[in-house]
Amino acid sequence: MSMNPTIESAAAAAKPHVPVEDIRAAFEAQRLNRWRIAQTTAKERAAKLRRLKEAILSRKEELHEALRCDFQKNPGEADLTEIFPVISEINHTIAHLPRWMRPVRVKTPLALFGARSEVRLEAKGLVLILSPWNYPFHLLINPLVAALAAGNCVILKPSSKVPRTSQFIRRFIADLFPSDEVAVFEGSAAVSDALLELPFDHIFFTGSPRIGRTIMAAASKHLTTLTLELGGKSPVIIDETADIRKAAERTVWGKFLNAGQTCVAPDYLLIHESRLEDFLSQAKKIVAERFGGTEDARRASPDFCRLVSLGHQQGLSRVLEESLRHGAKVEIGGIGKADERYLAPTLLSNIREDSPIMKEEIFGPILPIIAYKNLEEVFRIIRSKEKPLALYVFSQSEENIERVLRNTTAGGTCVNTMIVHLANPDLPFGGVGASGMGNYHGYHGFRALSHERAVLRQGWIDTLRFFYPPYTAWVRRLIRLATKYLT
Repeated sequence: MSMNPTIESAAAAAKPHVPVEDIRAAFEAQRLNRWRIAQTTAKERAAKLRRLKEAILSRKEELHEALRCDFQKNPGEADLTEIFPVISEINHTIAHLPRWMRPVRVKTPLALFGARSEVRLEAKGLVLILSPWNYPFHLLINPLVAALAAGNCVILKPSSKVPRTSQFIRRFIADLFPSDEVAVFEGSAAVSDALLELPFDHIFFTGSPRIGRTIMAAASKHLTTLTLELGGKSPVIIDETADIRKAAERTVWGKFLNAGQTCVAPDYLLIHESRLEDFLSQAKKIVAERFGGTEDARRASPDFCRLVSLGHQQGLSRVLEESLRHGAKVEIGGIGKADERYLAPTLLSNIREDSPIMKEEIFGPILPIIAYKNLEEVFRIIRSKEKPLALYVFSQSEENIERVLRNTTAGGTCVNTMIVHLANPDLPFGGVGASGMGNYHGYHGFRALSHERAVLRQGWIDTLRFFYPPYTAWVRRLIRLATKYLT
């Protein structure tokens, strides 16, 4: 069983919720409109983004209710993880959009004397955004902000695994944009399949590596460019010099946020053997402080949300049981209730590298912990797996931090904190290898959803004419001189 956010299985429904003809009609309407949208000014695009921001703030209670129905998510966590990142992205984009849209002068070699060169970022055209279920608003709207800033027309496909939030998004977008500029199609994987048959100019997908490969294959038929935001087993390293209280506070927050259903959540913990007991003691206290002192209290906590589906809860429970049979020890948690889609915040120790919990991305509130003796052991474990979307290191040793950065690779890294690198719009957010392709946020998103067009303007001085055929001895001599001295 895959435990990643994905586009729904094709078995979920045999037919799309909307006729294929409606999807094609919306696509054709956007194709007719794309040149008008591409030529909008920074002021016009900023106005759309302000309208989007105002609508989010005025309708956030509706979004809270939708997320409560789908996840039992606390409004505070909804604001922190779904609304704040989008508002921050919009504000940053509005502030910088005029500069991003200006052509950028670049150097011109002496061999092209008399010419002037520049790079212009122009709209790609029609963009398809396929979003996951774990942060269904944030991970749909943030790419939309970049697409609108770049002057594209957009079709959005939210996940059907969060039906109330998906319905809210459809109504929300329809009230803001005409469908020939931004359209939303709800439904099962059949809707996604119908969309992927169309020749979009760019596809932006957030989900699992398995589905990412399917998206890439579909895009190849039309030579469509891609941004793939995937996942993976993101490790946490806590060395012998770390501040254990801070490491525990931040790891517990990052792991149990959204009940662990976060693409950059810490997936497993590698801790120096000398600090294991101290970490476990601190982490248990923090879990009790934040969610309740007993298992019953944690189950009743309004601050710990639920898993997305019964199937997801059952899959996590199975892998937990299998891991316990392979020797894992429950330090706290390990209790679930299927009909409530609940699994307690869980810490596991005595984990072997071949434990079932170490095979796939967990995507739930279970943190397996492995004690290590030296960093070479850490590097071997991390390198034995696919490249992760995130890597976290807690240390007060600059030497150890640099060793970790030099000997590993990841989409992004935080030192002595967790997850918040994605809150900086000046940092690119994206994966590497199996954890993704391309990046976004801030200017990086604007550029990802734009085409970098090279423009060279020749002035009245034309040095090229000296190199036209016929290739006489004089012309060949000029070519040799140019090759030697001018390039």
